[in-house]
Amino acid sequence: MDRVALSLRYPMDVEETLQGITAAVVVATSGVDHASISVTSSDGKIQTLAPTDDVAVRCDELQYELGEGPCLEAVLEEHVVQVDDVSSDLRWPMYGPRAAGELGIGSQLAFQFAAEPHVRGGFNLYSEQPHSIGIEDRQLAMLFASLAAAALGWSRQDDTLNKALETRNGIGQAVGIVMERYQLDPERAFAFLVRTSQAGNIKLHDVAAGVVADVVAKAR
Repeated sequence: MDRVALSLRYPMDVEETLQGITAAVVVATSGVDHASISVTSSDGKIQTLAPTDDVAVRCDELQYELGEGPCLEAVLEEHVVQVDDVSSDLRWPMYGPRAAGELGIGSQLAFQFAAEPHVRGGFNLYSEQPHSIGIEDRQLAMLFASLAAAALGWSRQDDTLNKALETRNGIGQAVGIVMERYQLDPERAFAFLVRTSQAGNIKLHDVAAGVVADVVAKAR
């Protein structure tokens, strides 16, 4: 928590800070396996930032696609949404069975925060086991959600939120390229990019940009 808080000193790299927050909450909480941040824009669009892995991305996007789920509920209405057993919760009849059956999600927790007057966000936490997100996990996660809100609050000063959204799209393109090139599933392709980033001490968005640029250059 101290290390993440120190990264909030301005000026900061918002993308790197958000990625550090989602990664840290998974390490700090015993019941959370995947995490991400959802943000809305003034035109109503919703996108995912700083996912810890491809599972988090797929969970978020499934909720966007279906128009239901704890993530959307937190962003659009409730301040806190907790689901102890995703597969049997009747609030989301389409999302729950698919999240459990296709993505291996057992329970879920989401916090709402306001980043700007016209932008709301959600801090999304996923567990692979039902009934595994306890009170202590919830309290810790709330602190990390507050840090994410603080980081996004600064983005208004230099348009870094828009840059972060562009980065998210670039990483998604790179994952698709790696999947096709090496015949990998989405999670392994994402892990490949992360390992490349760590091995070369290069930011993830720069690795992704390089993969995309290489394909573009070869297509000319």
